[in-house]
Amino acid sequence: MWSTFNDHLQVVYGAVAALAIVVLLTPAVGGMARRLGAVDQPDADGRRLNVIPIPRLGGLALFMGIFVPAIAFLRLGHETRGLLIGAAVATIVGAVDDVRGLAWWQKLGGQAAAAVIPVSFGIWVDHFTFPGLGIGALPRPLGIALTLIWIVAIMNMVNFIDGLDGLAAGVAAISGFTFAVIALSLQKPDPAILSAIVLGASIGFLRHNFSPARIFMGDSGAMLLGFVLATVAVQGLLKTASTIALFVPLLVLAVPILDTSFVFAKRLKHGKPLYEADRTHLHHRFVSIGFSQRRAVVYFYAWFATLAGAALATRFIPFRAHGRWHVWPTVAATGIGLVAVAFSVYIVYLLEIVKLANPRTRRRVRERDAA
Repeated sequence: MWSTFNDHLQVVYGAVAALAIVVLLTPAVGGMARRLGAVDQPDADGRRLNVIPIPRLGGLALFMGIFVPAIAFLRLGHETRGLLIGAAVATIVGAVDDVRGLAWWQKLGGQAAAAVIPVSFGIWVDHFTFPGLGIGALPRPLGIALTLIWIVAIMNMVNFIDGLDGLAAGVAAISGFTFAVIALSLQKPDPAILSAIVLGASIGFLRHNFSPARIFMGDSGAMLLGFVLATVAVQGLLKTASTIALFVPLLVLAVPILDTSFVFAKRLKHGKPLYEADRTHLHHRFVSIGFSQRRAVVYFYAWFATLAGAALATRFIPFRAHGRWHVWPTVAATGIGLVAVAFSVYIVYLLEIVKLANPRTRRRVRERDAA
């Protein structure tokens, strides 16, 4: 009992410490970014939405906000050390890209190098639980390969959605909260504490990054947050013999997954390279139909919250206990899931039907998509 209470305290302390560190360090990091020339300039094609120069490298403050509380509050076991070393590598690769710029293949190579580290320390999926099929073991090579792909993919997905003030940080905060609650319920204190630290660091960064942003997290921050969220999902959820193992990470990270899938489909359709930047991301489409950055981000937060709520319902509503389905818990869980689905359909309606109903918007978006 005392151990459980102490774990809950560590979760709170970790989140508060991370928040304070990031709030205090971010202005200094912004000044350093300006001196190094790591500044986002407005561009002519309008892909970047900032209208004034904004410093990048906010990921360095996020890293300190995650690393210092992690050292203070985590039990630094073998897996945790690998996770933190990998996070440092991900941040360094992103910082180099923020300051000097990297080719897509150099960035991908750096991401792969970061992903290999936690896997070599034992963080990889060795089994999964699928409802109705039970627990399935994965051969070691397949489990390692899937884990590497998962980590690299989520790093890029979080990076892709980092296009509106406060969007990536807010998504990371909601993800961190959800993972922390579920990991605690599974009696996995280290993943819970680290997820809470991500929550605190992300909220602290929003103090400086919510619209109008005074600093961007840059690739250093987006790759760091994507790396930690992807790895902690494996360490805290995907390695458990529970029906939530497969669905919770997919639900919680559904927005960046859907955004990336949509963008890649559009690029393949038009014969464009997958790594080429454009204005087909969901956040660009919100702005294209007339949303302000703040309004678009709030819609994203609401969308993400409904998906996180569905993930929490999967864990905490006992709709299938002891191998039997229970009617009212199943109805409740289904209702929460339908809310998430309905909100997702509403987002599609906003981005597609509303756009098509407005000839000027349709013409403007078509010209930008073709550019």
